Amino acid sequence: MRLVVVTPPAPVVTWADADQHLKLSGDTSQQAEVEAMIAAATGTLDGPDGWLGRALGRQTIEARCDRFDDCGIYLPLPPLVSVDSVKYLDSSNIEQTLPPERYELQGSRLVAAWNTRWPTMLCRPEAVRVTYTAGYAPGALPFNIRAAILLMVGDLYANRETVISGSSVGSVQIPMSTTVERLLGTYRVFA
Repeated sequence: MRLVVVTPPAPVVTWADADQHLKLSGDTSQQAEVEAMIAAATGTLDGPDGWLGRALGRQTIEARCDRFDDCGIYLPLPPLVSVDSVKYLDSSNIEQTLPPERYELQGSRLVAAWNTRWPTMLCRPEAVRVTYTAGYAPGALPFNIRAAILLMVGDLYANRETVISGSSVGSVQIPMSTTVERLLGTYRVFA
C-alpha cells in the first residue's frame, strides 16, 4: 500500500504558540524562520513518513492498494475521521466508485459490508484507491504532541547553525531529546 497526502493539514502549532514558547515578544522579523522550524518539526512527526505514524492535523489521505482484501484494508495514520470514497478499476480497466452501502469501517479497517463481497476488479498495481480523512480536529491536538513540537522548535531555534564552534566543518544532527521521545511515546503507532 502506498499513502499519498491529497490535502495537507493546516499547521497544528502556530507562530503565536512558538512566539510565546520562545519568548520572542512578537518579533515578526523571525516569523518566517520560526514557521519553517514549526513545519520541519511537525513534518518529522506527521503523516506517512512521520516518526509517530499518525496524522496530526486534519488531512485527506489516499491509500493506494493493489486489490481488495477479504480481511479488509487497514487505513493507517490515526485518528481516522471518515472514508470519503472507495474507487477501483473494474475488469474492463474503468474506474468505478463503490457505493458507501457496500463497505463499512471496523475500527481502522475497511471491510465489505455485511452479506456483500468486494467487486471483481482488474489485477493491477494500485487498482484500489481509498480516500479518507484523518487527524485531530483544530484545537484537539493532544497536549503531549503539542509540547513536543514546541520543544523541537526550541531545539532548532537554539541550534540554528550547522557547525558547532570549534569542530570541523560539517552538518550536525540534533537528535530528538529524551523528553520529546517520552512525551510522544504513547502516541507512536507501530505498524
